[in-house]
Amino acid sequence: MAAKDDALTLLRTALDQAGVAWEPAAADPYTVVAALPGTRKLSTACALRVGDHTLSVNAFVIRRPDENHEAFHRWLLERNTRMFGVAYAVDRLGDVYLVGRLPLEAVTPDAVDRLLGSVLEHADEPFDTLLELGFATAIRREWEWRTKRGESTRNLAAFAHLASETPPAGA
Repeated sequence: MAAKDDALTLLRTALDQAGVAWEPAAADPYTVVAALPGTRKLSTACALRVGDHTLSVNAFVIRRPDENHEAFHRWLLERNTRMFGVAYAVDRLGDVYLVGRLPLEAVTPDAVDRLLGSVLEHADEPFDTLLELGFATAIRREWEWRTKRGESTRNLAAFAHLASETPPAGA
């Protein structure tokens, strides 16, 4: 139990030193939930759980895609081969998460920082690509609806090229 408690203290201290907002999870005293700020994805919620032997990380990336499932999942699997500390995974609903584990003896402030950096890199940097791969039709519809109503499309600017593309047959 001492190693587990020590790892939890180290984790909390590392998060504080890194300036990462976090709070204890209500249901589990050995889990903290950190909020990682991004640029494309405004925030990534990241659960970090200190277990008996490992520190595990679980971060929601994006919900199940509406379309283009094969290309979407292929992109994730190909990306997994180039990632440090985490990998893309899907839950029973098809929502996408980043998951990873470190042995407790490897938990240091630098290791926590590197792990969270990897989570942020792989949740935030490809977010627009994932939206485009899995939700292009919905983005086009939203663009069209906003344009017809005179609403702002500012937060859709990354997808302006989709508004001018002809959707694939059957979409």
